[in-house]
Amino acid sequence: MRAIVSNKPAPIESPEALVDIELPRPVPGPRDLLVKIEAISVNPVDTKVRLRPRASAGPLVLGWDAAGVVVGVGAEVVRFKEGDQVFYAGDITRPGTNAEFHVVDERIVGHKPRSLGWAEAAALPLTSITAWEMLFDRLDVKRPVPGASGILIIGGAGGVASIAVQLARRLTDLGVIATASRPETRAWIAELGAHHVLDHSRPLSEQIAAAGLAPPGFVFSTTHTDAHIRDIVALIAPQGRFGLIDDPPTLDIMPFKRKAVSAHWESMFTRPIFSTADIDQQGVLLDEVARLVDAGTLRTTLAERFGTIDAANLRRAHALLESGQARGKIVLEGFPA
Repeated sequence: MRAIVSNKPAPIESPEALVDIELPRPVPGPRDLLVKIEAISVNPVDTKVRLRPRASAGPLVLGWDAAGVVVGVGAEVVRFKEGDQVFYAGDITRPGTNAEFHVVDERIVGHKPRSLGWAEAAALPLTSITAWEMLFDRLDVKRPVPGASGILIIGGAGGVASIAVQLARRLTDLGVIATASRPETRAWIAELGAHHVLDHSRPLSEQIAAAGLAPPGFVFSTTHTDAHIRDIVALIAPQGRFGLIDDPPTLDIMPFKRKAVSAHWESMFTRPIFSTADIDQQGVLLDEVARLVDAGTLRTTLAERFGTIDAANLRRAHALLESGQARGKIVLEGFPA
């Protein structure tokens, strides 16, 4: 089968960063689906894993977002059958989705939204799981913070935040404040449903005060948390809840003590990595996302189509993500003829 691999940790300009290759078709285990990949999307985790030092040499298949058709099932599979259309984000400890065929544990797979094409569906899984788990499992946003009524989402135009804005607006009563610094990204998150849009290139606490907004009870930081942490400490409501998903080199949360603010990390790979007792909740979650999409409550966050699934187009996608200028999700669809 055709696949795109990273031969060694390297900057995206390196010929070894992403390479077209032929690999054997994988064989599904007892709880696995064998999926023919129709579309993939690209996430910051792809670029991070590409650059990360590796314990062993050899080609590494990246990619943790896909939509496709089930073409084989393991002996213990109960939720799917051959011919089912699915979407999922996969497991970072296993080979990724940048290949013609992929194996994945059925418990972390959802049925593709019927109303979406392959590309639109592939844009959703990783970001939907991350945003959903942060809002409803980690921050528990349906449990109010006394005296506060809003959520601030920092980096509002990114893939995860683009879903988080929609979930917070459509499924809660919270006032939704999101941040962006460019006209096109500010327009994007306003279109997705944010009540207020702030500029994260300027101090956020001052903008919240100037707009007459109450201190938010929840803050979800998706990017550059280390640059915003002092501002977050200043603006969050007492007894608030703070969550992040990026990887700041250091993070001092001691200043939160005075306000009794709790801090929460989210990694959507935790359940599959540790095969947690509730691993099947990711499949349930994705089925609910599909239902909400088909009902018109949520929309895909596909923003860029980069052509067919090959090394050249993936290199362009990685470069755009690394530039920090991406909006929504980048998707590739089908393999070259």
